Amino acid sequence: MKKALIASVALAALFPLGAAAQERTLTISVYAFAQDDYKIIVYDPFEAKCGCKLVVETGNSVERIAKMEANKANPVVDLAAVSMADGLAASRADLIDKVDTSKLENFSKLYDIAKNPNGDGMSVGYTFYATSIAYRSDKMKIESWADLLKPEYVGHVAFPNVTTNQGPPALYMLGLALGKDTPDLKAPIEALGEKKDEIVTFYEKSSQLVQLMQQEEIWAAPIGRFSWAGFTKLDVPVAWATPKEGQTGGMNVLVLTKGSKNQDLALQFMDFWLSTDVQTKLAEKLIDSPANKDVKVSDKVANNITYGEDTAKSLKLIPSAAALDNRSGWLKEWNEKVGQ
Repeated sequence: MKKALIASVALAALFPLGAAAQERTLTISVYAFAQDDYKIIVYDPFEAKCGCKLVVETGNSVERIAKMEANKANPVVDLAAVSMADGLAASRADLIDKVDTSKLENFSKLYDIAKNPNGDGMSVGYTFYATSIAYRSDKMKIESWADLLKPEYVGHVAFPNVTTNQGPPALYMLGLALGKDTPDLKAPIEALGEKKDEIVTFYEKSSQLVQLMQQEEIWAAPIGRFSWAGFTKLDVPVAWATPKEGQTGGMNVLVLTKGSKNQDLALQFMDFWLSTDVQTKLAEKLIDSPANKDVKVSDKVANNITYGEDTAKSLKLIPSAAALDNRSGWLKEWNEKVGQ
């Protein structure tokens, strides 16, 4: 008996973290944005709930998809948050698995636009944003995306460069307004090219727009809703346009890495992220606009995010396939007609 006890003590000394050694690890790949808040709202509470360890890798979509491809034979990441188009790119590259939504208790709470963003069952949307036109309501009236090119307005407009996240969606809506609903975006790019010497700037960073608006160098610019808060603090009247063609925008999605040994845990984490409680807290911090339709926020918060069923239904997003198949063509056309 004494020998057995000594042996047990010896084993305990050799393996003092025996229980912890069995602890499961979930590796996620996400954007670097607001990670301190994500840790408090999402990561730490999930670790406490699942009794697992969460490893977080960050970077932009392109870098992270490339890493997933490099490790395709032996996946490191279990779940990734990427753009809608990059979700389709990952699917085409056979890097991800279909999402078993029957295991997501919160799936039914999502807006329809977020349930199957790419139509292939390979991703679920967790946040989206609207893109429309911020404009000086005392100087102009915006009823259509085409109003940006009116002779009396065009000399006071900033338009996003085609290389930015806002560029293609804004071009897409301008094309709709011009009666040219084609994925090559040739018509809106050509229309901008004809006015390129009058447009104030083809911006690359939305952060520069608030100052330009304050200084009255511009009256209008297409922007993502996540940039809107800065405009509301100006001492000049700025409005958010609701053009007759609708609003555009973007969506980020969650995907499951193919070959991951932790897909059950990844699905639990996905469901946790989509829960009403988590999505509400992220919205209240103005981090993510909620994809969960049960989220309720104050008017103050709602005015600074993309919120509500009517808004979700009004968004006209560029189909991911169109974005992937036409990116190089857009850039070529832009360089020829508008210039770098």
